[in-house]
Parts: sequence; structure tokens; C-alpha cells
Amino acid sequence: MTRPPGVRILSLPGGTTDVIFTSLKDIRVLDLTNAIAGPHCTKLLADYGADVIKVERPRTGDPSRGAGPFPRDVSHLEKSALFLGLNTNKRGVTLNLKHPEGASILKQLAAKADILVENFRPGTMARLGFSYEVLSASNQNLVMVSISDFGQWGPYSNYKGSEIVDYAIGGAMYAAGAADREPLKLGGNVVQMLAGTHGAAAAMVALTGRAVRDRGDHIDIAIMETQAGSPDRRTPMLLGHQYTGLINKRGQGVPPSVRPAKDGYLNIQFGIFMIERIAKMLGKPEIATDPRFADPTEASKPENIALLEEIYLTWLGKRTMAQAWEAAQKAGVLSGPIYTMADVLKDKHLKGRGFWEQIHHPIAGKHTYPGRPFFSHGERKTPRRPAPRLGQHNAEVLKDLGYEKGDLARLQREGVI
Repeated sequence: MTRPPGVRILSLPGGTTDVIFTSLKDIRVLDLTNAIAGPHCTKLLADYGADVIKVERPRTGDPSRGAGPFPRDVSHLEKSALFLGLNTNKRGVTLNLKHPEGASILKQLAAKADILVENFRPGTMARLGFSYEVLSASNQNLVMVSISDFGQWGPYSNYKGSEIVDYAIGGAMYAAGAADREPLKLGGNVVQMLAGTHGAAAAMVALTGRAVRDRGDHIDIAIMETQAGSPDRRTPMLLGHQYTGLINKRGQGVPPSVRPAKDGYLNIQFGIFMIERIAKMLGKPEIATDPRFADPTEASKPENIALLEEIYLTWLGKRTMAQAWEAAQKAGVLSGPIYTMADVLKDKHLKGRGFWEQIHHPIAGKHTYPGRPFFSHGERKTPRRPAPRLGQHNAEVLKDLGYEKGDLARLQREGVI
């Protein structure tokens, strides 16, 4: 299907965030987060138009600046792919929160903010003098979102967690991997990303509630709970355990539906009750009437399963993923290619829908980034502010608080910024 009439893909000028399209264009967010979950939360808010001010420690910044990958594997504070991807469309300042004047500046920023997001360990904000009670005393409309591994209170609240710890204790890891091997974790940072998404959603809900109650709220996000209550498999498994008393079991490792094509792998729903569609896909209509495959009892015999598998593998091995996928779709067989990131980047469908966005960073250079995964009013508008350089907007933000140009050198000399 081609692009419908009236649907437009727009790229906005560099640095533009306050556009008509964005529902959060008048919302200011103070971002005290680091690593992944918190920055992903604030990135979503920034992508939807909020003015996000990311606060980092002087000189070293967010620890994710030190995480790769890097160009040619050479570490650089301004070239971390992780940091660049998680912090687009934000402004950035440096601030020493343990310095008295740094703490004062933070409180002034919080007094003008609609949302503050932090992912320190529970109790840290209070020790620094930035508890919700303290900050909301000067700004009763403030919404604070606290993201931590186990929440702000409870038996585990002071425990340390991580991506794999939260994934494991949330119940997903036990069901992953081969039945006769140790449990496995899915790749990437899915746990952190999910927690950040919950944080952004909760912040927006709190903004709506603020209009009714005329005051803000303190949102407590426990990453363990976002895993335990994940709608993917956890809820059905939890209810199933209550029904039967059985625990979730691991399968056979690699899904039997994944098989090699000429240039990669194809995932396909391959069953004996789809024999007519499979025969059409393979271009062998005689298979549909062959009693070895057409009769369910005969088709269930190991030797006939193996024979059909051999026919399918021979057919698949002569075709690319794209060719096999197209043939399967035309025959009504559910399937899809197993893409590498290189495949995703060059996919004609994503390109055709204008999903990718070119963003230029003055130090890291020009790279391709994912755009917003939706159209609104027939348009996909994507702001193009790159991730901030360390302390890039110090002068701009401090000027709004009454600091003059001459103050910056002093603040830097005294270790405040």
C-alpha cells in the first residue's frame, strides 16, 4: 500500500522542540537521571515536545557517556552510541549537587519545573536535600518520578539491581532458554526500556491528575514490578500457576519455526493443519493431496514430518529471506525474516514510511536515528536536536535564573558547574 493522500513526513529545523504538533510543548522536565531507564523516560517526554533539561555531574557527566559502542572502539564523552540515542531533543547542563550553590540552583530549576525525573538509589534525593516534600514545598504542582530497581520502600528497597537482576527476579528469565540448560536473558536492555516507558506514561497521567487536584504527585516506579506485571507472558503464567500449581517451564531453546534461507533466517508458522497453504507457498500443489501430509494422522508420523521438513528446507535454502517471505505471505502463511540491525536500517518499508531521521551532532557527526513510531493528523514530525554536549546549555539555562555571563567562570572555577 502506498502512502495515503495527505500523509506527510516532515523534518523540522535543528534544535526545534516547541512545535505545534507536540502536546507537551509547554511542559518543562528536570532530568536528574543516568544510565538507561531514566534517560529513556525523559527522552520519550522530550520527543513528545517537553523542554527537558538534563542535569549531569561536571567533567564526567552521565556514566552512559562511557558506555559503547564508540567509533573505532575509541572512548569519547561525546560519541557514545548509547548516550546519543537516549538523549536526543534535550538541553544539557552540568551541576554539582553536593555543592551548596549547586544545590540552590537545582532547587531553583525544580521550582520552575512541571516534572522531575530521578533514578538515584532510594534515599539519595532526601540525603541531598531534594526530597519530594522539600521540592514540592516551593512548587506544589511538581510531579516527581522516581525510578529504582525495587521502589522507594519495601523489603528490597535498599538492594542493588541491574538489567539482568531485574529481569530474573521479575519472572521472565526462568522461562527463557532450553529446558535442559540454565535460564537465559533476552539481549538488549528491555527491562530498563520498559521501566522508562512506564515512567513517562505515569508522568503524563500525573499531569492530567494535577489539573484536577491542583497539585503534583510523587510517582514511585519499581523496575521489578514493571517486570512482574509485564503483559507479555508474566500475567498468563501467574494466573496459570494459581489455576494448576505448576511453574512455568522452559521450551526447547531455538524455536522450531526458525530455519536458514540463503542470506539469513526466516521464522514461519509451519503446521500440518496448514498443508494447503504450505503447498501453495512451496509451489507444489500435489503436496496438499498427498496422504502422507493431507491426513492428520499420517502427517503426525515422525518420518512424514521429517520429509516435509526436508522439502521445505530445500525450498528455503534456494531463496533469500525477502523472496521466501513474499511467497509465504502470498500463500497466507504467517512468517517473517529474522533481521539484523543492518537489515532493519535498509528495510524498504521503514524507509518508505519515512521512519528514519538524520541528526547531526557537532562532535559525533551525522547518523541515522529512529523517528517517532506514529503519524498524527496524517503527519510524522520529528524534532532534530542532537544529544547535548556536556554542559552545552549552562549559560542558556543559568541566564533564565538571573546569572550573568561573568558568573559562569566563577561557578566553573568553584566546581559548581
